Amino acid sequence: MHDFNAIAEAYVAAWNASDVASRAALIEKVFSANVSYRDPIMQGDGHAGIDGLIAGVQGQFPGFRFTLKGDADGFADTIRFSWALGPEGVPSVIEGTDVCEIESGRLKSVTGFLDKVPAR
Repeated sequence: MHDFNAIAEAYVAAWNASDVASRAALIEKVFSANVSYRDPIMQGDGHAGIDGLIAGVQGQFPGFRFTLKGDADGFADTIRFSWALGPEGVPSVIEGTDVCEIESGRLKSVTGFLDKVPAR
C-alpha cells in the first residue's frame, strides 16, 4: 500500500527545490530512473529530463512555489493530486492535476493536466 500524500508532498518538494544538489536528491527519491513526464506544454524523460523541466519552470516563474490542493488519492499503483503554483500569500496563477503511475514507491510516469492558466 502506498502513502499517496507522502508521495505527492515529495513531488511538490522536488518542484520547489532551487538548490541543484537538493533537487537532484529529491528527484532520485521521487522519480524512477526511466520516468516519463507529459503535460500540454512540456515533456521530459529520466532524471535529467525532470531536472530540466523543474529548472525551466523555476526560471520562468522566479519566486513561485508549488502547493498541494487537498489530499492525494489513488488506488493500486496510480495516484492523482492537484497543485497550485504562484507567489506565496497570493492566489495561484496556475493550477493543475497530475495522474501518475507508481513503480517501487517512485513515480514512473506523470501525466499533467492544466486546470487554470493565465490569459495570454
